[in-house]
Amino acid sequence: MPNTRKILSIGHSYVVNLNRRLVNEIARLGQDEWEVTAVAPAFMHGDLRPMHLETDPNEICHLEPVSVYNSQRIHIMTYGWQLREIMQQRWDLIHCWEEPYIFAGAQVAWWKTEKTPLVYSTFQNKSKQYPPPFNWIEQYAMSRATGWIAFGQTVTEALKSRPGYSHPMRVITPGVDINHFYPSIDAKYQIRRFLGWEAQEIPVVGYLGRFVPDKGLDLLMKVLDRLETPWRALFVGTGVMESSMQTWAKRYPKQVQICTDVKHNEVPQYLNAMDILVAPSQTMPNWREQFGRMLIEAFACGVPVIGSDSGEIPYVIEDAGVVVGEKDENGWVEAISDLLNSPSMRQELTQKGLERAHKLYAWSSVAQQHLLFFNELLENRSS
Repeated sequence: MPNTRKILSIGHSYVVNLNRRLVNEIARLGQDEWEVTAVAPAFMHGDLRPMHLETDPNEICHLEPVSVYNSQRIHIMTYGWQLREIMQQRWDLIHCWEEPYIFAGAQVAWWKTEKTPLVYSTFQNKSKQYPPPFNWIEQYAMSRATGWIAFGQTVTEALKSRPGYSHPMRVITPGVDINHFYPSIDAKYQIRRFLGWEAQEIPVVGYLGRFVPDKGLDLLMKVLDRLETPWRALFVGTGVMESSMQTWAKRYPKQVQICTDVKHNEVPQYLNAMDILVAPSQTMPNWREQFGRMLIEAFACGVPVIGSDSGEIPYVIEDAGVVVGEKDENGWVEAISDLLNSPSMRQELTQKGLERAHKLYAWSSVAQQHLLFFNELLENRSS
């Protein structure tokens, strides 16, 4: 195909097969016009566990494994020399799913050829004053960029007026795999049986994510203590708060389950075991919720959601769930109680969430928006 454009997409998250849905959807949608290659780490230490590159024989995009170093600390993680060799080939566009202020983001800017357009994708939704060398890295990387993608409205608000970010940009959210995350009664009952919850009539309040203070787990435990309606709680994840959560859970030996060894591909089953997903994230001096991927995964599984008003959460939920003030303990008690007591309200939110997941967050929709932006950038450069 002599007129095929070649795109190179680089990201450490591509080590996980499901995280390459974006590049595979771009390859599928643009198969007559685009040839897509993804660069992924052959191995990463990861936040929670070591990860070897997950391959898939059915992938449409080309996959190039490369070495990475210092992967336990993403800010100073670097790619091996294989990436430089790959980047010196002819590419019509390079897409970098690394933050422009970290070492890996700088490498991509340094190693790209002069004329190749470079697009960064960023989750950074606070305009921070980075210490050296990260402030210099960001300035350099953005001086070499052609455009950037904001993973949400709060990212745009934080960065649009920041020096270096005057390039063309688009707000494009992350996506969810609706073929992997979908409502399943079988999964619901299977997981509940596994957890020893044979009786189905008591609703399950669920949490999915890191067990860290930023995620509002202290607030959630206080709120559950105050509920008068019968409830169960399912926590899926791991993190530094695990010990304190286990101590709290001893008060509720038959009501609370904390699952710390759930594999990535088992997450949809555990989501389906929940009647409500809660995301009580708390804004910190240096952080606010950047997106909340668990929210759109819950939408796709038909699970109603309640989220705090930290960062991007209200934009993700809009009218498809309930948004509560992050510090409003009484509001959280009321919101959870209302949903526990109203199957009809839960059913209404289930429908809205499913529609939102399929319309806005399906990878096909997200990939289409990327392609439109990439094509626009190239057309503007050639005109």
